[in-house]
Amino acid sequence: MTGNYQINDPEELRKLPPHVLPELGQDLRNFLIDHIAMYGGHFSSSLGVVELTIALHYVFNTPKDKLIWDVGHQAYVHKLLTGRTPLFHSNRLLGGISGFPSMEENEFDAFGTGHSSTSLSAILGMACAASYRGDHNRQHIAVIGDGALTAGLAFEALNNIGFEQPNVLIILNDNNMSIDVATGALQNYLADLTSGQAYNKLKVHIKKLLSANKRRKARSIAAIRKVEKLMKQGLLASSNIFEALNIRYFGPIDGHDLPKLIKIFERLKQIPGPKILHCITQKGKGFPPAMLNKELWHATGKFDKLTGMRLENKSSQLQKSTFQEVFGETLAQLALSNKHIVAISPAMLSGSKLTSMKKAMPHRVFDVGICEQHAVTFSAGLAADGLLPFCVIYSTFLQRAYDQLIHDVALQKLQVVFCIDRSGVVGPDGPTHQGAFDIAFLRCIPHIVGASPMTLTDFRNLLFTAQDAVVDGPFAIRYPKGFGIQDQHTDKFTKLEIGKGRKLCDGKDIAILSLGPVGQYAMEACSELLNEGICIAHYDLRFFKPLDEGLLHEVFQTYSYVITVEDGCTAGGMGSAIMEFMVDHGYKANLKRLGLPDVFAVQGTQEELHRRYGYDKEAIILAIKQHYDNMASY
Repeated sequence: MTGNYQINDPEELRKLPPHVLPELGQDLRNFLIDHIAMYGGHFSSSLGVVELTIALHYVFNTPKDKLIWDVGHQAYVHKLLTGRTPLFHSNRLLGGISGFPSMEENEFDAFGTGHSSTSLSAILGMACAASYRGDHNRQHIAVIGDGALTAGLAFEALNNIGFEQPNVLIILNDNNMSIDVATGALQNYLADLTSGQAYNKLKVHIKKLLSANKRRKARSIAAIRKVEKLMKQGLLASSNIFEALNIRYFGPIDGHDLPKLIKIFERLKQIPGPKILHCITQKGKGFPPAMLNKELWHATGKFDKLTGMRLENKSSQLQKSTFQEVFGETLAQLALSNKHIVAISPAMLSGSKLTSMKKAMPHRVFDVGICEQHAVTFSAGLAADGLLPFCVIYSTFLQRAYDQLIHDVALQKLQVVFCIDRSGVVGPDGPTHQGAFDIAFLRCIPHIVGASPMTLTDFRNLLFTAQDAVVDGPFAIRYPKGFGIQDQHTDKFTKLEIGKGRKLCDGKDIAILSLGPVGQYAMEACSELLNEGICIAHYDLRFFKPLDEGLLHEVFQTYSYVITVEDGCTAGGMGSAIMEFMVDHGYKANLKRLGLPDVFAVQGTQEELHRRYGYDKEAIILAIKQHYDNMASY
């Protein structure tokens, strides 16, 4: 680490005198800015918790004392203080350290937190385990953001914490942000807590009253304390949700005041039971561009640290659009002519490109906070009353709402359009964020239509098709993060037939069945092999449910060797569906399935992961040539 202090372990940190800690904090900020300007990564969240992180490791005996970060993208400073500075250049790269806390990576990472709102449940489990073993000295700390606190899982944990009364300290890191600006009644409530609420005034008045009466008789003191207790039970419980849940509330305090943080942590260590400390921090602190535009700087690629200008070379992308951009533009366009369309997002408006539609149609776009389960059932309620909800949700986050998808939408045959963003491998965020499983867990649900467009043109047409499709249940469209190919340049929409694929090129001996944008690899492979005199047939399935049975009968009656290609898990995925079709209809063709194997996909770029797991262009060509080699040998 640059600067005057090289901290390899919190033990070294705890040996420093308190007066040098602010200088260490500035060193850490400088390191983060320098590093992320060069390599990219999550940015403003970690800048906002520099002082908080130093104080926690300075006061508490980590890793014996358990410390959990929620969400984990605010844990960069924690990683720097726990021995990972020499490896930080590999952060979020293939083979490098994770961008989130990982139990496998380091003993100071008490729990893996790639998804939000899990820390309170996990820290309660650890505290109860310690109590069960008779260890009443270990401290248990969870740092949770105000955005993560909106999730139902966090409220479930708070309810249980208030009942169990464990030795737990909850740090509420309140910066009025999640990824986008935080929304909802809870955010308004937290704002009220920071603005001189009645119960804090009450505490001050009672303290003054007690101090003034110290010289009076003990009976008067006892009477005042009784009044204090009664008033707390009434006014405090009614005005403070945490106190009402039997969790002692402290704050709000300045989360950048390092001496004050250390002092209060030392005090809170001595207080048994559940406690919550409300810290006000500023996301992006220390880097003016990030302080001015918090949403933009949540995560970033390379940039000029002096000007804040992004440095990515986009010259090769000038004629391309992302699936997210096409989604935002298309849905807004459809909504103009279809008054029934509404959009729902669980705290991902900017990532899903819904911000423009939100500004233009504020009453038709709902940001429900980090509440995936609620988002799905809320969508079901909208659909049950005659609207057409487009529930826009990342694949990895839809996993959290699986019960609601089955029970509240599909079982009741409600028409909700699920726009499943970030499907397939998404890259540097690693195992917690890869959209590997949606094909497998969707296609087993009755009454669902499942599609995946190969091109941006197909994507627009699928959105158009979904808006007035006659179906008895949800319509799911999965699409990847990033850029796509537009094979037709037209503003007109084409209604697609549900469950019908298309033949892209003819061939002999071998057929490729692809689903989604990885079909481009198959197109490239066919083109390259054609130059070598090898002619391969290629079909784009478009739909993984229902399958195009007419197309599949044609394939298996014509070709003896079939390759399936998908950007998702092969266990239960599209290739498995094709295999089931073969068995059900007695076909004996040789089937090769390409896609994600039975592993949690690691971090890396999308192209690196496609290559690593064997379903890029080269893997398709290799499978074809191996088949011809085997035929020649036979």
